[in-house]
Amino acid sequence: MTQPEMIWMLLGERLAEGGHMYKDVIDNTAPLSAGVFWMMHVLFGKSLLAHQLLAYFLICFQIIYVNNLFFNFRTFEENSYVPALIMGVLFHSSFDFIRLTPMLMGSSFLILAVGQFFSQTVLQKENTSSALLVGLYLGIACCFHFPLIAFFPYLLVVGVAIGGYNFSQLILAMVGYFLPLACVTTYYFWIGGIGEFFSEFLLTSKLEFSYKHVSLQDLFFLMVIPVFFTTIGIIYGSFFKSLTVNQQKQLQIMLIFFLSAVVVVFLSNRNTPYQLVLFVLPMCYFISLFFLSNSSGILMTILTYFFLMGVPLTGMFWLFQKTALNESNAYTVKQENRHEIANGKKVLVLGTDLGYYWNASLATPYLNYFHSKKLLTNYLDMSSMAQVYQAMRMDMPEIIIDEEGVFMELIHVFPSFKELYVLERRGVYVLK
Repeated sequence: MTQPEMIWMLLGERLAEGGHMYKDVIDNTAPLSAGVFWMMHVLFGKSLLAHQLLAYFLICFQIIYVNNLFFNFRTFEENSYVPALIMGVLFHSSFDFIRLTPMLMGSSFLILAVGQFFSQTVLQKENTSSALLVGLYLGIACCFHFPLIAFFPYLLVVGVAIGGYNFSQLILAMVGYFLPLACVTTYYFWIGGIGEFFSEFLLTSKLEFSYKHVSLQDLFFLMVIPVFFTTIGIIYGSFFKSLTVNQQKQLQIMLIFFLSAVVVVFLSNRNTPYQLVLFVLPMCYFISLFFLSNSSGILMTILTYFFLMGVPLTGMFWLFQKTALNESNAYTVKQENRHEIANGKKVLVLGTDLGYYWNASLATPYLNYFHSKKLLTNYLDMSSMAQVYQAMRMDMPEIIIDEEGVFMELIHVFPSFKELYVLERRGVYVLK
């Protein structure tokens, strides 16, 4: 299990107990993604298998939808299931691609938006419902994963330059885009959490918090083969392949999508493989364009097998290397002997070792330590300290894992905590 997955399961459990995102759970997970994790916990509890099955369902939906999209709008000279095969291979670039993540959920709506743009290139007429749906899908995607806000310029550029939107269609698309955000904002205003919503979701940026689970070199290594074939596809489709007017527009839509995906990666504050899921669609298009246009010859046969075998083997080799060198600890959660003290108890981890939550429940709203640290260590602000004291008293942790001495300082601020907790071993406080 990865660290983000552990956080999402705890988040779902906390929301299922009646809490509200951002008010009762401090984390920057997008509201619609949090809603899905809440629903999954209500239906299946802490089941990693249930998360995995939903991820497989979304992946199958994306593959089937994209292949049918290419069928219906004559994207290539011949209809083929090659794009479905290529997309399936790309989803095995990393084990993280086939996990239930906000990026996977958000990208499903991005694909629906691309489908509407494709229809606009063929219909060649004013279609107000299509413009509204494009904005709505992109807005929903942003509510699943906030870095996808980078696709708002994509909406404007593609809508005007390629889709041929007039002023009323453009306004309608923008209304559709901001409608989901407005609904979510209204909900948090209604429950009195508008301040937390803005600070934890809308105003959280990579400049404030950056989780370097893996390096940028690792991300590039995972995608080196897909990037190689995608580059060939872009060059071939742009300069050597004869395309119809509609196919040229589709190529431009995918190229701008690819560039927008690059921006999303740099906006994301978690350096994780699952952020690259966004590239699967444009890569599938450009790689399919290359293979379907050059389907014969010994060289193409060699390249085909190199792609089909190289992509998943690269992901497997990367995972094996990280595991063998014990470098996966920054991203994965493992249960070890020291974590057994927390089994069946309500726990608060003031640090990064989430293994204590494996068979435990979260106490207090402080799920994401990096987001909570500023509030927990603002010792001179009486308002912040009063909020911390109230949260701790209302939901007393049975065990506190104090990796950085934060709780030790809080004991000096609130002497009553010293009477409630005993230091069992270094960094581990147990409720008396």
